[in-house]
Amino acid sequence: MASPVAAISAAVRSERQRRGLSLSELARLAGLSKATVSQLEAGTGNPGVETVWALSVALGVPFSRLVTPPRPAIRILRADEGSPTHAEESDYTATLLASCAPEAQCDIYRIRAEPGRARRSSPHLPGTIEHVVLTAGRAMAGPLDQAVELDVGDYVSYRGDIPHVFQALAPETSAVFVLEQN
Repeated sequence: MASPVAAISAAVRSERQRRGLSLSELARLAGLSKATVSQLEAGTGNPGVETVWALSVALGVPFSRLVTPPRPAIRILRADEGSPTHAEESDYTATLLASCAPEAQCDIYRIRAEPGRARRSSPHLPGTIEHVVLTAGRAMAGPLDQAVELDVGDYVSYRGDIPHVFQALAPETSAVFVLEQN
């Protein structure tokens, strides 16, 4: 894993190049010396918060983009991996597959459920939308009063900020959920 300075250096260089700026142009926009920006990109500088903040403003990117280590190009999570969370009142398991970057607000889950008691969800944060793709079995999903039946490959989206339900109608039902928060 790269050091924090190396991660910042790589991020600044990448964002500068993406915007088509020279070192001199970036230094001018950030109110920094060209030597400071050059040392930082070379990984020999030790930037303070003020320097990184000035660079983020000059590059037009959130501060977090410059200080958060980059994600790997490929991330694999096998079907039997991850940390499942089990429902208390139904045969329903949710495994977080990925969460989005801090500036984006969405989480991706794999759901496994068995027929029986429905998984009723209380409203999530205002503006939440749930997206569901059924990958195996059959299920009912959606708002409590408007749930729809899904077959393999079907997709549905609905407000997640109102009471909603997911109920397996066939053994070994599974789905992918994306929770999007606006």
